[in-house]
Amino acid sequence: MSKRIAFFPEAAFGPALNSVGIAQAVEARGHKAVFLSDPGFVEVYEEYGFEAHPVNLSEPMPPEQMAKFWEDFINGHIPNFRKSPIDQIDNYVKDCWGAIVDSAKWAEKDLPGVLAKIEPDLICIDNVILFPAIKQYGKPWVRIISCSENEIEDETIPPHLSGCGENDYDCHRAFRERFNEVIKPIHDDYNSFLAQTGEEPYPLGQFFEPSPYLNLLLYPEQVKFKRSKPLDPNLFQYLEGCVRKEAPYKVPEFKKNNKGPLVYVSFGSLGAGDTDLLKRIISTLASSRFRVLVNVGDYIDSYTDIPLNVVIDSWYPQPSVIEQSDAVIHHGGNNSFTECLYFGTPAIIMPYVWDGHDNATRVQETGHGFKMPRYDWTDEQLIAKIEECLSDRTMQDKLQTTSKHMQAQCGTEKAATLLERLLKR
Repeated sequence: MSKRIAFFPEAAFGPALNSVGIAQAVEARGHKAVFLSDPGFVEVYEEYGFEAHPVNLSEPMPPEQMAKFWEDFINGHIPNFRKSPIDQIDNYVKDCWGAIVDSAKWAEKDLPGVLAKIEPDLICIDNVILFPAIKQYGKPWVRIISCSENEIEDETIPPHLSGCGENDYDCHRAFRERFNEVIKPIHDDYNSFLAQTGEEPYPLGQFFEPSPYLNLLLYPEQVKFKRSKPLDPNLFQYLEGCVRKEAPYKVPEFKKNNKGPLVYVSFGSLGAGDTDLLKRIISTLASSRFRVLVNVGDYIDSYTDIPLNVVIDSWYPQPSVIEQSDAVIHHGGNNSFTECLYFGTPAIIMPYVWDGHDNATRVQETGHGFKMPRYDWTDEQLIAKIEECLSDRTMQDKLQTTSKHMQAQCGTEKAATLLERLLKR
């Protein structure tokens, strides 16, 4: 019997497109997928053919202005991208959590009415904070963890957002202590909001809880952390990646290096605002033997005199591009992270915020790529790292093993199976 499954990702392309992949799989099985959406993202889901219902996550404003909220937020923090993860707690991380808590408060005004209108049989939420109306709706709800898997904490693994090494316990402790110290006023405010909705307060540092029905994590087996308390497989399932179906991409002809290795560069829709960095990378690779595709987001008018071995665009069907690339330079977003693993493509991660720090550390710890500082590098160092991605046979073999494992699992289909099983139960 056909069911109505609602998806509620946060207002960022990583979670949004991950949910699109799962929604495509459930619709292929005859179910109806609908989206609860920040008003600025409604068109994103509609372009993929899905019904989308706006939920205000801030003071109502025109959709164009809403869509630019996080873009402007990120661009205002570009000076903080040079700082270490622990030094970002006092600025970017604090401001981000404040905005996230505000979004949960605003959503509570709209969610009950929207849920009553669409009457979902199941709700999938990909966010880092609890929306009480989802939990209280009376239907099963699934938590999707599309960020690094350490969003589900364990005392022996690096804390979320820290970028700490797996066994660097001094780093773990220092980050947790500083995070809890800085975040406490925001956390107290959120607990007051929870009390108003009839929910119990969360321990310091926690803004969400696992679903009692099902929790889906993206990380594949080969990069999972070793936990002191293994996650219950009845409640936690790893999707081994979750790559959406995208339109095919035909690599263009290049006026120079047309047979050279293909390098794809993308810092995501939000990171594209760091135009100085992208221009520097383009300049560095102009004299290389590579062909280069660069995602410049909404800032394409900021670029002139593009080298003959470089093509820029405001958007690419990323999975289709990564599949054809020889190496990828990205920011560490979890979709980019898992897509490179899925297609066996080595990655150089230059993180700037959020789980990019964790994924950059993890890609290097597990031998699937390299972590590089975002700004402190020379032209020679960047080109040498790309060459190493292409020549390191141990890395290439490991990537191929991981890719075969992930493609055999097919995360979107696995998610659809688990959701159907939950609905039947």
